[in-house]
Amino acid sequence: MDLEEWAPSQSGRLKQDYGPRANYKRRKLKLDRFEGLPKYSLCIRNRLSEITLLQDFKPVEQCNLEYKPEWGSSIDFHFDDFWLWGERLIILNLLSDSFMLFNRDDHYVKVPLPRRSLIIMSGDGRYEWKHAIAREDIQARRISVTFRELSPEFLSGDRAEEGHRIIEIASNLV
Repeated sequence: MDLEEWAPSQSGRLKQDYGPRANYKRRKLKLDRFEGLPKYSLCIRNRLSEITLLQDFKPVEQCNLEYKPEWGSSIDFHFDDFWLWGERLIILNLLSDSFMLFNRDDHYVKVPLPRRSLIIMSGDGRYEWKHAIAREDIQARRISVTFRELSPEFLSGDRAEEGHRIIEIASNLV
């Protein structure tokens, strides 16, 4: 992972993104730079398929985020987009312990993320609770690896043809 280039992202983070580029406001995708998912994560994706809840999970996007305390890294409360990304978000927490914060109707929950832990966000945790990583919870270099699947619109809905193309590209190893 560290042999690949990191690009600046928001809120003091660096990013590596493997997936379709999205214009979220216009709900448009560009596939011109999407060549597939990285070879180095194939072993992780294979391990994910051993989890009963994830046997049919087909990741089409892998987003690596690097956090460092000296950069003031964080991510504000948000939902991952609903029109593009599907039911399950898979987040692997690497290198250091941290916490993920969840918020719904002024209720807050702080969930520990030990180093090398995996969190599966689905159901209400995906659609009803916003999530964040607070600046003060980054104590050492942290890498977050998020895998996303397509929404129903891209699997069997109006954009199924486009979705099948994305799945095809995602099966390539780069």
